[in-house]
Amino acid sequence: MFLYIKALHIIFVVTWFAGLFYMPRLFIYSAEANEKPEPDRSILLKQNLLMQQRLWNIITTPSAIITLILGLTILHLYGSFPTWLIIKLCFVLGLYVYHLFCHNIYKQQQKYQFKYNSKQLRIINEISTLFLFSIVFLVVVKTNLSWLFGLIGVVVLSILLMLGIKLYATLRKD
Repeated sequence: MFLYIKALHIIFVVTWFAGLFYMPRLFIYSAEANEKPEPDRSILLKQNLLMQQRLWNIITTPSAIITLILGLTILHLYGSFPTWLIIKLCFVLGLYVYHLFCHNIYKQQQKYQFKYNSKQLRIINEISTLFLFSIVFLVVVKTNLSWLFGLIGVVVLSILLMLGIKLYATLRKD
């Protein structure tokens, strides 16, 4: 039974991350659409906000809830809390905070309130990537991962992501 629950947990983690990866892209598209002249603005916003609503309510949030339920079930069945698991759970808690942060942006944009520009949203978009790398490495390498190596890896990945955003912005201006 444990392996079936674990497999379902992984499946819903994947669908949750799919939503967390795509939702900020929709935030970016909506923020950019909001800056367009009419009638493009209205047409694009209507479609983007509908896509946001469907993604958030049908895939992302239900997947987050099911992931939590299955994860708690696995914790109960696992029976112990090694150090790597405690650290992973801290990252998972951070991921739920990020989910709630995205939910606030979602609610704002559904009300046609655009508090973040597309550049800020591109940076926000990469936060889930950092969580994914951190969590997967912790789960796979467990105690073989040194704190220093893990921290350096996250910092280097963050720098590379920011450089990628800057490069994209430069290329986009040409």
